[in-house]
Amino acid sequence: MKGAILFSFLLLYSMFFIAQTNFVSGVVLHGNEPLFGAEVIIVETQQRTTTNEKGIFTFEVKEMKNVTISVFSLDYQTQVKTIKFPVNQPISFSLKTFSQTVGEVTIAAKKENNFGITRLKSVEGTAIYAGKKSEVVVMEDVAGNLATNNARQVFAKVAGLNIWENDGAGIQLGIGGRGLNPNRVSNFNTRQNGYDMSADALGYPESYYSPPSEAVERIEVVRGAASLQYGTQFGGFINFKLKDGPEDKVFEVLVRQTVGSFGFSNTFTSIGGTKKKWKYYGFYQYKTGNGWRDNAQFDVHTAHANLRYSINSKMDIGIEYTFMHYLAHQPGGLTDIRFNQDAQQSIRERNWFQVDWNLAAINFDYRISDQTTFNTRAFGLIAGRDALGFLGNINRTDPLGERDLLVDDFRNYGIESRLLHRYKFLKKNSIVLVGARFYSGFTDRKQGNGSDGYSADFNYLRPNNLEHSDYDFPSKNLAIFSENIYYLTDKITITPGIRFEYIDTRSQGYYKVRTTDLAGNVLFENNIEDNREQQRSFLLGGIGMAYKPQLDLEYYANFSQNYRSINFNDMRIVNPNFRVDSNLQDEKGYSADIGIRGNYKGIINYDVTAFLLAYDDRIGLLSKVDERLFNTYIFRTNISDSRSYGIESFVEIELLKLAKVKSDHQLSIFSNFSIMDARYINSESSAVDRNEVELVAPIIFKGGLSYGFKEFKINYQYSYTAEHFTDATNSKSTADAVNGIIPSYAVMDISASYHFKKYLNIFSGINNLLDNRYFTRRATGYPGPGIIPAEPRNVYLTFQFKW
Repeated sequence: MKGAILFSFLLLYSMFFIAQTNFVSGVVLHGNEPLFGAEVIIVETQQRTTTNEKGIFTFEVKEMKNVTISVFSLDYQTQVKTIKFPVNQPISFSLKTFSQTVGEVTIAAKKENNFGITRLKSVEGTAIYAGKKSEVVVMEDVAGNLATNNARQVFAKVAGLNIWENDGAGIQLGIGGRGLNPNRVSNFNTRQNGYDMSADALGYPESYYSPPSEAVERIEVVRGAASLQYGTQFGGFINFKLKDGPEDKVFEVLVRQTVGSFGFSNTFTSIGGTKKKWKYYGFYQYKTGNGWRDNAQFDVHTAHANLRYSINSKMDIGIEYTFMHYLAHQPGGLTDIRFNQDAQQSIRERNWFQVDWNLAAINFDYRISDQTTFNTRAFGLIAGRDALGFLGNINRTDPLGERDLLVDDFRNYGIESRLLHRYKFLKKNSIVLVGARFYSGFTDRKQGNGSDGYSADFNYLRPNNLEHSDYDFPSKNLAIFSENIYYLTDKITITPGIRFEYIDTRSQGYYKVRTTDLAGNVLFENNIEDNREQQRSFLLGGIGMAYKPQLDLEYYANFSQNYRSINFNDMRIVNPNFRVDSNLQDEKGYSADIGIRGNYKGIINYDVTAFLLAYDDRIGLLSKVDERLFNTYIFRTNISDSRSYGIESFVEIELLKLAKVKSDHQLSIFSNFSIMDARYINSESSAVDRNEVELVAPIIFKGGLSYGFKEFKINYQYSYTAEHFTDATNSKSTADAVNGIIPSYAVMDISASYHFKKYLNIFSGINNLLDNRYFTRRATGYPGPGIIPAEPRNVYLTFQFKW
């Protein structure tokens, strides 16, 4: 085999030498075997190619003094060589495998220039992304306020995201893709380092914990076709990959101190390093502030530690733990009239919110051979969230009586294992992934009365006789999944997949029914036992296709079935603004993408996608009027089928490179544009049929301009979101402000940075430059109810020290 390779290579080289043409040729090996499909780049000209089945590559280049050639292949260390002209000997590359990052998703997402956004490769560790719509946010290139997790800036280059701005500190993330509800990222399967981090991935998939942006290396986003590998959600998958300790240092310290408007202060400290077979990383973050509105102060503590040990060149094990605690005073919502009068005001003084999060995981990787990789992750969550305050309509004055107290405790654990194997099928390369997942969730939810004071007192007045409800929600989930990449040719792949799901959800508890007179006095009270259970199992299928005529150009398409199960959790919240259909059913449907993406000579980075999101029995919100009290409330139910169509586009251009100007200056521009139409169809209610689906902004646009010179960078960003509705009846406004239109809004941000060698960096910026008054959501409960005003103009300054 080796002799045939060398013969082919020498023949190729001899032809090159005799012809005296400007060719650069070489061979890429792993040991004595050729590496097929390795990516080879000439750095100076940005020419790219891939090796053939014999590991050979060829370039035709303009004659120059020397060229730098970089060779990259999945699961192998990148090798770079500088070649001087004239070439008088064969160029040979011998790549070595990664020993310290075996099988992880961490050897992922090769950056393309300095755009700050890239894509997942077809295979990453023990995951398959061929033919799927994916984006990777490279955090070191993000221009924005990382101390506040400013999602408008962090996700600026991810197309089609609707972002809720709940608070100026970025305590809770709220993003939704393709018109799905952004509330605490509940429509994505949300993970940290590849494992679940939400409250209850099955029954209550809301993320009260958001990883600090300062600790994140990159954010991976995969759309609806991720349902076959990462759970069945319609939104897809988001993974926050935290930073690792450096491999070339035993000990490294990074300190970031940020100050900003409204008393904001943030301190972030991390340590990390590598010592022989051990690698470690940890951070602690504390942030506090007064908020721009009255009654809006907060304190947040977040810490994380991970330790990894390389058992040998094939096996690696790691353990990690994350802790978060925060306490926030909540100013509540506003009516439309009050918002227009003074968006800064607060009419709720006694509302508080508290979260405790304990998240742990063990990760094991085993490279069985060069063709086979195994990974398993076990994870667990012990957490809780407490909400205290007056939940009445925001157009009512707080009566200063006993406050509503909602206490949720979460106890969840799971394990997920994956095996990825490369093999030959009909003499063509193929890659198969098989995996299994078990998940157990348990939520204890209580609602009763707390104190009538003003402080953050999260204790029930009558814990043995709660006024509203007391429930346990256990759940079990077993999933088995598989995907396979078939190479029809060197440029065309087809990737079918299948997933089996078994779901068991139960509720055990009671709620109270009360009859009151007009003065609010209790006339009758009765406990209603409410015990239910539901088991279901089903198969989901999907397929992806990709055509890659050249290295930096790809056409892709995919289709995947989706399923979103409901749990009895959240079914019995006594909230005058929000009610849930007791006969709520699971959602079913499918998603499909077709698109083109690529990178032209390191000058233009682009991705354009057309998509369809189809729901059957879509769960939505209706605006109704209580027949007895005559107040408006939100009713959550299966409304009807819906169809969402749209186009998402992203393009970024290096302007000076495009103009072929050689300079130390950098100038780039980007556009992130999506257009969407989402309608309810086949509804039995004429008040809903053909209505716009709630929370779907028909146009979302983000654009920006970046300039850099040596160690200085400055960035300008413009964001626009079009007017949209908040309920299926398309209400324009209601007295309690829970329903109505979200008016269109536009926001400008400026950020700048300067790097003093490697020890000191300075970052600064202005968010909401023109000081616009706007809001992104109408809350049905906490942190409202009512309109939640977004932050006005604010500034920040960050000093970063690293040694």
